[in-house]
Amino acid sequence: MFYTAESIEQLAEQFAQLPGIGRKTAQRLALYVLKMSRDEVVTMAKALVNVKDKVRYCSICSNITESDPCAICSNPKREQTSICIVEEPHDVLAIEKTNEFKGLYHVLGGALSPLDGIGPEELKIKELLQRLSASPIEEIILALNPNVEGETTTLYLSRLLKPLGIKVTRIARGLPVGSDLEFADEATLSRAFEGRVTV
Repeated sequence: MFYTAESIEQLAEQFAQLPGIGRKTAQRLALYVLKMSRDEVVTMAKALVNVKDKVRYCSICSNITESDPCAICSNPKREQTSICIVEEPHDVLAIEKTNEFKGLYHVLGGALSPLDGIGPEELKIKELLQRLSASPIEEIILALNPNVEGETTTLYLSRLLKPLGIKVTRIARGLPVGSDLEFADEATLSRAFEGRVTV
C-alpha cells in the first residue's frame, strides 16, 4: 500500500473531483503543487477564490461575467437584432473565437434531458421569452450540441419560437476540415448535405 502525507492525499482528493481527472492524475497534480514555490501556490489559491467571489451570471444572457451586464450584452457595436442560443458559457467562448458571429447570446444552462430530470423549467427558456418580448429580435440562431439532448432542445425551441414571427435558424453541421468522407458517419454526412451552400 502507498503511504503519503495526509495533506497530499486531501489535495489529490480535491483534484480527483474535477471532470476528466482520474486518481493517478490527481496524485501527480498534488505532488506537482508540492514542488511549486509558496508564492505560486498562493497565487493559484487566490485565483480559485477570485473565481468564486467575482464571477457571476449575466442578468441578461446568463453568460459568465465579472460585470453585469456582461461585455457582450453591454457592447453597442454588437448586432442587437440576432441572438445565438447555446447550452453553456464555454459554447460562447468557442463561437467568439471564430469571429463569425457579431450578435448577442443566450445561455440556456444545459439541454433538455427528461431522463436526467431536466425539463424546460430547469433551463433559461422563460428568461429568453422575456427578452424576446422586450427587444426587437429578427433572428434566433440555435447553436446546440449535435447529440440527443441538443437535438431535442433544438426541436422544442423551434416549435416554441416560430409562432412569435421571428426567423429561427440553426448552425449547419458537417465534416471537420481535414477529414475524409469515408470516415464520416451517416448523421454527419446528412448534416453536411443539409447545410450545403451555393458555390
